[in-house]
Parts: sequence; C-alpha cells; structure tokens
Amino acid sequence: VFQELWTAECHFINGTEKVRYVRRHSYNRLQYVMYDSDVGRLVGFTPFGEKVARYWNSDPDFMEQRRTAVDWLCRHNYEVDAP
Repeated sequence: VFQELWTAECHFINGTEKVRYVRRHSYNRLQYVMYDSDVGRLVGFTPFGEKVARYWNSDPDFMEQRRTAVDWLCRHNYEVDAP
C-alpha cells in the first residue's frame, strides 16, 4: 500500500506576534519535501523531493499561496488552533 500524506502546522510564538507555517509532504512515511515560512521556500529531502521543490519554487502563484498561509490559515484560525 502506497500512501501520500501532507500536513500543515502552525507554530505560534508569543500569540500571533511570531507565527511559523510548516507544510510537510511524505510518501510511504518518508518526508520528501517541506515548506517552512521561516525559510521562505520548499526544500527537498530526496532526489524526487528536490525536483518537486524546484518545480514548486518556480511557480509564483503556488509560492504566493504558501507565503500568505501564515495570515489566511494560521492567524485566521489562532483562536481555534492555539493551546
């Protein structure tokens, strides 16, 4: 059985003053690519992940959606998501 999985995480430091958005993509429990808002781009961890990261990093619409996720996903859902 092959499984593709992605997760999105919001990390809140000092309320909504400092927010970090992390999105991880895994295949068969092996993380192959990750977006970190602190880094500002996708990073590949496998040869396939490096190709995916290059492709997605070159797509301005995709990257704009990732960069703005801190606001429209994390800060917007702070009341629900925060501990």
